[in-house]
Amino acid sequence: MVKHNNVIPNGHFKKDWQNYVRTWFNQPARKKRRRTARQKKAVAVFPRPTAGPLRPVVHSQTLKYNSKIRSGRGFTLEELKAAGIPKKLAPTIGIAVDHRRKNRCLESLQENVNRLNTYRAKLVVFPRRSKKTKAGDSSAEELSSFTQVIGPVLPIVKPRPTVDIVSITDEMKSQKGYYKLRQERMNERLVGVRKKKAEQAEKDEKK
Repeated sequence: MVKHNNVIPNGHFKKDWQNYVRTWFNQPARKKRRRTARQKKAVAVFPRPTAGPLRPVVHSQTLKYNSKIRSGRGFTLEELKAAGIPKKLAPTIGIAVDHRRKNRCLESLQENVNRLNTYRAKLVVFPRRSKKTKAGDSSAEELSSFTQVIGPVLPIVKPRPTVDIVSITDEMKSQKGYYKLRQERMNERLVGVRKKKAEQAEKDEKK
């Protein structure tokens, strides 16, 4: 307990807490507004997909996130060329193009080329004029059975990691992991020294 002749402590329990409470009574109305906006957009962009053009599969930046895959800004010119799609035609058939992005590996290039080929196979192209069709326009049967794509085009399926259960053998038990790591670390450190020694020994032999 408090000693001596001190001031009686004040708990400060009389603050107007009602002024600091944030309410959210407009949540249901906002939900309805967003829904109607999505429906209006779908009607406005018909027969195109509601989520916009096709995007490539890319890896996120930095060492921390580079294992994560996501949708990128657009396909590279190299990917479009490999898929046989002209760069000026791509935006007109709902394919996003990013001329600044570069392909760093063959795997990602092939993955996006396959994505473009899959999209091209499923693509339904409406003619500009109903009575006059051009090369590349879809047939009347495809146009009659067409449905508008709601949501992202060809959504990216992220692979789930799997774990294989293995029984530990005597050979695994006999291996010395820590010793092996130390040995390889030392070998990496002494590459230059050993190379220099080998060169010196070769010179001495020639003499």
